[in-house]
Amino acid sequence: MTKSSIYITRKLPEEVIEPYRKLFHIRMWEREDVPVPRDLLIKEVKDADGLFCLLTEKIDQEVLEHASHLKIVANMAVGYDNIDVKAAAKLGITVTNTPDVLTETTADLAFALLMTTARRMMEASDYIKADHWQYWSPLLLAGSDIHHKTIGIVGMGRIGTAIARRASGFGMDILYHNRSRHPRAEEQLHAVYADFDTILGKSDFVVSVIPLTKETERMFDQQAFEKMKQSGIFINVSRGGVVDECALYKALVKKEIRAAGLDVFEKEPIRKDHPLLQLENVVCLPHIGSASVETRMEMARLCLENIRNVLNGEEPMTPV
Repeated sequence: MTKSSIYITRKLPEEVIEPYRKLFHIRMWEREDVPVPRDLLIKEVKDADGLFCLLTEKIDQEVLEHASHLKIVANMAVGYDNIDVKAAAKLGITVTNTPDVLTETTADLAFALLMTTARRMMEASDYIKADHWQYWSPLLLAGSDIHHKTIGIVGMGRIGTAIARRASGFGMDILYHNRSRHPRAEEQLHAVYADFDTILGKSDFVVSVIPLTKETERMFDQQAFEKMKQSGIFINVSRGGVVDECALYKALVKKEIRAAGLDVFEKEPIRKDHPLLQLENVVCLPHIGSASVETRMEMARLCLENIRNVLNGEEPMTPV
């Protein structure tokens, strides 16, 4: 019996792939650090039964229409705005993602970014590296307290709830905005539901954990930042497209808000001359929300398990 064929769009460790080589014929892009060229992707999907992809690949109708044998697209991410899900559904192609396994890791990073930004840790580290530290002074690199402040979480899904648990440990007041109420978070974490404007106006820290949709695109715009406290800090670990970066830059320069911590951007990767990188009160990270070794390996395994299930005629573990 002929093995089904899988194409993987980025080089993965052999320890993850090896258990599946007996089951499938596996082809894989040779680079770990560079995305597969689009023309090669289109060529490879022509004969693939399963596609393992990353956010860097735009799996649109053109790609899908070239994939005459394709039964599943397994995306190594929670978000799937890089995939035309409707086009896939019309062609009978299953789309899966990797929720749950990265929840705690991403929440760790979100809170680390919040703390780093609030306490000006990057500035302090650079201060020493530049050999500026000559004396101690009362307000030298003084930042913002985190404990007993108010955090406003926009998007109370799995990751938002995990961030709220961490905030609870710091004695923070927790506000949240979501498409629907979250009774468990309200009961267990004493989180308080609020509308978007209330979140902006009352929170010391506004944290975005929302998916990128037509409704949320550039949700954090000039008006949103104008409604935040001048002492407010904005954190984004969701998608760059939910933020109007020009408006954020202006709000920071005009000191309408105090600081920002960003793991995602409108167009990735950003370059060193990006305007936000020129500001001392901004911490920028290269989209590493789920980047622990343990979590990334588990995400890869989940993708492969979803592909195995679908190609064996079984239900996927995490369908979109």
